[in-house]
Amino acid sequence: MCRLFALTSHDPVSPMLAIKALDVMKEGHDGSGVGLLLQGLGGPFEEMKDAPILSGIFTEEGIRRLDLFMMDQGFLTKYKISLKTPKTQVEGIPKRNLYLIRAYELPEGWDHFSPEEIAERLMMIRLKIREMGEEKKDMMVFSFWPDTIMIKEIGDPMQLAEYLGLDRKELHARIIMAQGRQNTNYAINLYACHPFFIKGYCTMTNGENTAFTPIKDFLLSRGFPGYVGYASDSEVFAHILHYSMTGLGLGIDAYKHVITPLQEEDLQTHPDAGFLSHLKRTCRPLIIDGPNCVIGTLPDHSLFMVQDRKKLRPGVVGGRPGLFGFSSEICGLDAVIPDRDKTKDIQPMHLDTAIVGPDRQEVNICRQTEALNLPL
Repeated sequence: MCRLFALTSHDPVSPMLAIKALDVMKEGHDGSGVGLLLQGLGGPFEEMKDAPILSGIFTEEGIRRLDLFMMDQGFLTKYKISLKTPKTQVEGIPKRNLYLIRAYELPEGWDHFSPEEIAERLMMIRLKIREMGEEKKDMMVFSFWPDTIMIKEIGDPMQLAEYLGLDRKELHARIIMAQGRQNTNYAINLYACHPFFIKGYCTMTNGENTAFTPIKDFLLSRGFPGYVGYASDSEVFAHILHYSMTGLGLGIDAYKHVITPLQEEDLQTHPDAGFLSHLKRTCRPLIIDGPNCVIGTLPDHSLFMVQDRKKLRPGVVGGRPGLFGFSSEICGLDAVIPDRDKTKDIQPMHLDTAIVGPDRQEVNICRQTEALNLPL
């Protein structure tokens, strides 16, 4: 099993808090990969919320090719962070040329585009850079999006965080998602390392999705260029989330109805029985199978947790107004927010979606038995 920890905070905090949580849950991951998502950035990025930030790993030749490509696209560097690694190599962490975190000025003329068109163009540029990197093995790009940084690497979470110097104010954030990966493949591929991100929607999963192939085939058939990759069977959770909310126009309260719909006897007594029966039929290929705990974030910086229909993976949510954690294990939550009221901790069950909104005041529970907030 993997281990997950996510944090939502009113004030920017260090990603080392999430790393600390992974460290106390280290029996559940093997150092085969670490993934970090940082949003709601503080420090210098606080003043450039609209500037897309490119995150990835590059060789010297790769960075030269990237610079030429970005200049051709009209992007100019606005700010960058250099993650300088020690000269002494750490066992288990690969030697890389450059970990890139770079914010760009939008090209001239882009101010006439709608937010939707800008989002589409940013996604297509990220996909093109990934394609270029896969061709020559000199670039890996994990995100290209405003107010967003993604870091992925092989290694033990705490060792890697110290190696990269992640405890720096430029990386403080209000939303932090972290996964310590348990490798299930023979070859380690950083594109298989969670979290997975698409147009402001992000998920990470502890589990195994045995329905991966039909889900992947359905998503690929949608004709949406962002539904690609699939180095991990868990990447589909992010794409289903995006499809449900942007393609179908549903809210987060309907996400569970897509991936784990109600049984027929429960469906017939639901306030939205007709709609949900139709949704279940038309989106049947998106139903997941196997044990899965999913933690995700939305474009408005809401954070949520859902479980598979049998709740076969652990998960807990707790905290206090202004600071909440989502964790695979209670010990991870204890390590980061020890002074919370533990009697208010919530372990979401198979019908629940636990949500902390962008105001970060409380944990709300949406149950699949409740009426949906459907669009008019």
